[in-house]
Amino acid sequence: MTSTLSAVAPYSRFAMFIIGDERHAEPQEGEFATFADAMVELRRRAALPWNEPPNVAPCTNWRECGRKYEVIEYDDSAKPWRELRRHAVLEVSALGATWFQPHETVNPIK
Repeated sequence: MTSTLSAVAPYSRFAMFIIGDERHAEPQEGEFATFADAMVELRRRAALPWNEPPNVAPCTNWRECGRKYEVIEYDDSAKPWRELRRHAVLEVSALGATWFQPHETVNPIK
């Protein structure tokens, strides 16, 4: 896997990162100080079965669905936090884990 940090603009020193499931508009548990820390968690999830937590989808059609994980960067110096950008990173389904290469930046906030 190539480095994602070189593919995107520098992160704010006030940044906080969370993992979200774009497909189900569901934030995942945990806050990460760096993008790299969030990627460690996503690598762990990629190694887990698609039909077990936290990868099992919350919808009634979970057997045909999956998770589409993104890393969301927030400026945590603002109250409430201000979203800066999203990176589509990983999809987990019955077909396996698929990494987005390079990680695409979605909805950059200016």
